[in-house]
Amino acid sequence: MLRLRSFFLVFGVLSLCCTAAGDTSGVKKMKMQFRVFEEYTQALYQRYPDIRIEGENYLPIPLYRHVASFLSVFKLLVIGLIIVGRDPFAFFGMQAPGIWEWGQGNKIYACMMVFFFSNMIENQLMSTGAFEITLNDVPVWSKLESGHLPSMQQLVQILDNEMKMNVHMDTRTHHHS
Repeated sequence: MLRLRSFFLVFGVLSLCCTAAGDTSGVKKMKMQFRVFEEYTQALYQRYPDIRIEGENYLPIPLYRHVASFLSVFKLLVIGLIIVGRDPFAFFGMQAPGIWEWGQGNKIYACMMVFFFSNMIENQLMSTGAFEITLNDVPVWSKLESGHLPSMQQLVQILDNEMKMNVHMDTRTHHHS
């Protein structure tokens, strides 16, 4: 009976990991941001065929990356302790809290909760939502500063103004030479 229970527990955790590995909720979020980038890129290429558009992901600050990495390892440690049934609180001479006792009685649910809750926090720490637009290495829009994405109309207006200003500056330089 104990072997059968252990088999189902290990099978449940492995299937949880496989399900989570196939879970694309974080990827969907990235695809959504990438889709916005693609839509903007296509519209801008139609209006400005000679413009070069590049996109890249912004990394979060190092502290957030380190906390997310620690949380990832800690999550696996906690799941391992839940599966094995070892009480880490006894090691420190403490009484186990009620949630630990519940987790020992509901190992699969506890592992799922630890896994998904930890992943939610990790994704939040790793998501910057940054959106920066530069023209000839000159910043023209920053989501970090403004707090939102520009509408396509705003973006076109900004780029038109920047390009007119660049043309005006280029003609002034040629007249003075």
